[in-house]
Amino acid sequence: MFHLTKFVGLQTANKNIFQLFMVKLKSFIIFVELKLKYIMKYKTFTPRFFVALSVIIVAAVLRLLPHWPNLTPIAAMALFAGTYIDKKQYAFAIPIAAMFVSDLIIGLHANIPAVYLGFAITVLIGMAIRKRVNVGTVLLATLGSSVIFFLITNFSAWLASPLYPQTFNGLIESYIAGLAFFRDYSHGFSFFVNDVIGTVFYSAVFYGAFYLTEMRFPVLDKTRL
Repeated sequence: MFHLTKFVGLQTANKNIFQLFMVKLKSFIIFVELKLKYIMKYKTFTPRFFVALSVIIVAAVLRLLPHWPNLTPIAAMALFAGTYIDKKQYAFAIPIAAMFVSDLIIGLHANIPAVYLGFAITVLIGMAIRKRVNVGTVLLATLGSSVIFFLITNFSAWLASPLYPQTFNGLIESYIAGLAFFRDYSHGFSFFVNDVIGTVFYSAVFYGAFYLTEMRFPVLDKTRL
C-alpha cells in the first residue's frame, strides 16, 4: 500500500512538472512573438530596414552606370527611402549619404545644393505616402517629385548661369530649355522627360521588388504585425 501511494505520488509530481514545463514553454513562445513584433514596430535595425537599405545601395550603384542625362534612380531612391525607412533621420541621412558617395565618384558641381534640396523634398513626399502605398499614389508621387526637382534645379541653374538674363523672362527661358527635346535623341528625349522616365521606371522596380519581397517574407510587412 505504501509503495502504491508513493508511485501515485510520483506520477502526480511528474504530471505537475510536465504541466509547469508546458506553461513555461507557452509563456516563452508568447514572449518571443511579442519581442519580434516589438522589434519590427519600434526598433530601427530590423530585417525590413536592411532590405530597404539594400535597395538604396543598389540605386546608388546604378547611378554610376552609363545613362542618359537625368535618367537616374536618385529620385526613386529618395521616394523609396521616405516610404520604407521608418526613422525620419535615417530616411534622410542614408540616401543622402549614398548619393554623396556616388557624387564624389562622378564629380561635384555648382548645382549640388539645389539637387540635394530637391532630393530632401522627394524624401518628404515618400513619407507622405507611407500609409497608402499603391500604384496610384506612387505614380503621383513620382510625377510630383519630378516636377518639383525640375523647378528647383533649373531655378538654381538660372541663378548661376550667364546664358540667361536674371529676369523673369530669363527664368522662363531656362525652364523652356530644360523642357526642349534633344535634336538627335542620342541622349534621350529631354532633361525633364528623361527625369520623369527614370523616376517612374526605377520607382516601379524598387517598390515592386519590395512588395514582392514582403509577399515572400511576411515578417517584413508591418501591417501584418
